[in-house]
Amino acid sequence: MFAVVLVGGFGTRLRPLTNDIPKPLLPLGQRTILECLMSQLSRGGVTDAVLALGFKPEPFLAAFPDARCAGVRLHYAIESSPLDTAGAIGFAARSVGLHEKTETFVVANGDIVTDLSIAALIAQHRANLRLGALATIHLTPVDDPSQYGVVQFDSLLPTGGKVSGFVEKPAPGTVSSRHVNAGTYVFESAVLRRLPGDAPLSVERVTFPALATAGELFAYPTDDYWLDAGRPDTYVRGNVDLINGVRSERDVAIHATARIDATAEVSNSVVGAGASIAAGAQVVDSVIFPNATIGARARVRSSAVLGTVAADAEVRDALVGAGGHQ
Repeated sequence: MFAVVLVGGFGTRLRPLTNDIPKPLLPLGQRTILECLMSQLSRGGVTDAVLALGFKPEPFLAAFPDARCAGVRLHYAIESSPLDTAGAIGFAARSVGLHEKTETFVVANGDIVTDLSIAALIAQHRANLRLGALATIHLTPVDDPSQYGVVQFDSLLPTGGKVSGFVEKPAPGTVSSRHVNAGTYVFESAVLRRLPGDAPLSVERVTFPALATAGELFAYPTDDYWLDAGRPDTYVRGNVDLINGVRSERDVAIHATARIDATAEVSNSVVGAGASIAAGAQVVDSVIFPNATIGARARVRSSAVLGTVAADAEVRDALVGAGGHQ
């Protein structure tokens, strides 16, 4: 089974980390966001993934020289100009001939961190086929629907039902649903008739509403762990959650090759391969990238560090890029 993975975004909210590293290649625990996603897709039966690339394709090619990630064969669809979400899906799917087949495939946003079972989503989609589905969209509940685009659907069925519409940032108390698009979908290749892939097109604003109007879009709501890792605070939280038991899976906090002085304090933090934390330093609720350096007596809290934090410096609620922090 194929998956189309959207990884062409600019990652502007995570600069300066993403000045040189595409967002899906940022660390998540001791792996990258993309590696974690590929493992999840593989467990769900995906054998091949097309990376829909635009911004900085070279790091992806360099990161996976054998064109495999977590056991999944990688294919690359490199856009010459931005195509938005539906345009990117159509372009990538066509690059591997999915438009010429009668086939089910998965679509995933490359910066979503979730415990969703891909296999369960696919199984529900196949059950929905008998009811006329061409696409099934994973939904997740949020505390404040007014901050999102809310998805309205037939909630009488325990596994969701037909999507009836979308409401963008509804006023409090005006909608019964508190579920939003969670960024993972299952499509039939027939959907590609709506996704020519030759011009910018939004799956959220155009394709999904059209499918809903036709009665061909179904919802799959779950309460699985879910996080959009595209903001500084959520990116750090996604890492910390992976080591403190919040997730259904767990990773080691400190890589075996990291060098941490015996007098340094490291708590509730991810420390990558080859990173160095000097004497008297304190690192709390943070992500220290592979080969990053924390100087003596420095204080780092609720931050992500790619480069160097100088001795005696204090960093809080910040992203430190390759240039470091003095």
